[in-house]
Amino acid sequence: MNLRKMVIAVSLLLGTQSGVVALSQAHAASTSQAAAAFTQRHAVPLKINNTLIGQGAPKIIVPTTGATAEQVLAQAKMIGENPDADLIEYRIDYLNFANDPAQVAALGKKIVAEVKGKPLILTFRTKAEGGAKVITDQAWGDLYLALIKSHFIDILDVEMFRQPAVVQKVVAAAHEAGIKVVMSSHDFNNTPDTAEIVSRLRKQDEMGADILKIAVMPHNAGDVLKLQDATAQIRERYSRKPLLTMSMGGLGAVTRITGQVWGSDLTFGMIGEASAPGQIEVKPLRQALETINMAMTGK
Repeated sequence: MNLRKMVIAVSLLLGTQSGVVALSQAHAASTSQAAAAFTQRHAVPLKINNTLIGQGAPKIIVPTTGATAEQVLAQAKMIGENPDADLIEYRIDYLNFANDPAQVAALGKKIVAEVKGKPLILTFRTKAEGGAKVITDQAWGDLYLALIKSHFIDILDVEMFRQPAVVQKVVAAAHEAGIKVVMSSHDFNNTPDTAEIVSRLRKQDEMGADILKIAVMPHNAGDVLKLQDATAQIRERYSRKPLLTMSMGGLGAVTRITGQVWGSDLTFGMIGEASAPGQIEVKPLRQALETINMAMTGK
C-alpha cells in the first residue's frame, strides 16, 4: 500500500486523540519495513533561532490562552519546559490589556525569557477570523507597528484580509525589523473549494509572506480532502515557502498529524487548553508526527 492510500485508510482512526495514541503505539509495526520510494518537493527550510521549519516532521506550535500576565507566564513556562513544543504563539487577543502595546511588549519579553529560545509568534486573532476581540483594521495595524519596535517577536501573524494598505505597511515594517511573517486566513464556518484555498495561499506568497497559512472548517470528509489537495498543489506547483494548513475540528484532526505527506511544515498542539477546535495534546501529537516521518523516510 502506498503512503497516500495508507494515510486515507487511517483518517477515521486519526479523527480522535485516542486514534493518535493508537497510531503511536503501533509505531514499531508501521516502520518495520523500508519506506517505499517516492519523490516530494520540500520547502526551502526557514531557520529561526535553533528551530528549522520545513525539514523533517512538522514543527509543533503551542498557543497561550491566558487573559492575565500571570496566566500567560505560567503557560509560557510549561511550553518552554516541554520538549514536544517547538514554538510558542503569544495570543494577545486573549489578554485583558490587548490594546496596550507597552504592557503587551513587557509581557512578551518575559515570555521570551521563559521559552528558552523557542521562536515566538505574536498573534492578534481578530473577531472576524475567530479571535477573542473586535478591533478595527487601523487599530490592529497601529498595535502591530508599535509592537514590532519592541524587538521581541520572531514571527508575526498577519491576516491577509485586513485593509490592504495596512497589511502592506505591517509586512514591510516586520521585514525591516528582521521579523518573519506568517500570513493567515481562517474560516471557522466552512471549507472553500480547493481552487479558492490554492488562490488564497498563492496570494499570501505574492503579498510577501514567509509562511503561508490557512485554517478551514470541514463538514464532511470531502472538505478535509480539499484542504489536503490544495496543500499538495501549493507545494508541488507554486511555492517552496513553509506551509501551515489545517482542517479544524475532530473531523479535520488528521490534517494536524499528516501534514508532512501533503507539504505542511507546521502544526498546532496544546498543553491544557486549546485555542481552536481539533487541537491535540503535544505528547501524542509528537509521537504521531514522528511515526509518519519514519514511515516516509525509513529512519
